[in-house]
Amino acid sequence: MNIEEIVTHVDHTLLAVEATSEQIKLLCENAVKLGCASVCVAPCFTQLAKKEVCGKIRVCTVVGFPAGFQTTAVKVFETKDAIKNGADEIDIVINIGFLKEKRYDDLFYEIKSVREACIGKTFKVIIETCLLTEEEKIKMCEIVTNAKADYIKTSTGFSKAGATFEDIKLFKANLGEKVKIKAAGGIKTIGDAEEFLRLGADRLGTSKVVSEILKNEPDTDY
Repeated sequence: MNIEEIVTHVDHTLLAVEATSEQIKLLCENAVKLGCASVCVAPCFTQLAKKEVCGKIRVCTVVGFPAGFQTTAVKVFETKDAIKNGADEIDIVINIGFLKEKRYDDLFYEIKSVREACIGKTFKVIIETCLLTEEEKIKMCEIVTNAKADYIKTSTGFSKAGATFEDIKLFKANLGEKVKIKAAGGIKTIGDAEEFLRLGADRLGTSKVVSEILKNEPDTDY
């Protein structure tokens, strides 16, 4: 798989709490230049990113981020506000406590409610795999499938660890056929990115891969 193909699966991401408007502008410039799938930014930067990408790539933002313990009503409000501000894609963090308590109906309701608020936008569900048992990951594959989310996503990048090859294999074996996979957190090299895609991921949440590509590019006047 060549670099041009890999980068079309990348959500070029900047969610650092200290991120500035100028950094978001540069993120958008580089993502458009390389042809990334989207830029993924904090909700407060959604309008700016939408303006900067000029419709050339998609804008993704996060809901319930990074801990996921907001109420369902708040997550629905965040989703509607994000879409109003120009978001094309929504990445929501589940209530991990609900999962630990086996409150599966509450989890399903939360995901389904946000799904409905997305009104046709791409919807990804972050389950924070590093905090879960294998049984919990499999259960989330079932719930995400039944709630008709577009993607299951491994990680926020703000917890103890990020995506692993093993989790992508597990997702692939347990998801419904219409649910895609986003690997995020700790994807640092082009080689890692290629392997995640080979194993079945469709999207990659990363900034380091784009940085590596740009570092290796020859100087141009582009």
